[in-house]
Parts: sequence; structure tokens; C-alpha cells
Amino acid sequence: MRQDAYVPRHRTKERTTKPEGSPKMGWTDKLKNKKDETKGAAKEQLGKATDDEQMEREGKTDQTKSNLKQAGEKVKDAFRKD
Repeated sequence: MRQDAYVPRHRTKERTTKPEGSPKMGWTDKLKNKKDETKGAAKEQLGKATDDEQMEREGKTDQTKSNLKQAGEKVKDAFRKD
């Protein structure tokens, strides 16, 4: 095959999605997780201020979910190292 011949993008051996050295966990994922964590903290504080135990529990649950998502992303990134 000639080097100047057309090769469809899906048949190239190069990565086309992420350049070398780029962070694995996208900034949008980080931002979304941080937003969820902040939302949970706000719910928790609102629950404490209004003596609403259910709201307080929901806030703690939201924060825990966000932290677990972030930890899962970090684990995936650790295994993706090429």
C-alpha cells in the first residue's frame, strides 16, 4: 500500500480522540461531580437549618455518591495508563 494512499480514519492505528499526556478524566466530569457534591452539601445544611432530617440525609447521600463517582473515575484512569 502506498504511503500517500487514502486510509479511512477508523483504520488508522493512531488515536484520534485524546492526545498523549492529556488528563484522562475530562474536566466536564470533574465539574459535574463537584456540582453534585456542592448540591449535596447545600441540601445537608438546609436540612440542618430547618430540622428536616430527610433533607439532611439526602444531602449526605448526594455527597457520598459524588465522591464515589470521582473515586471510580480515578480508578479507571489508573488502569487506562498506556
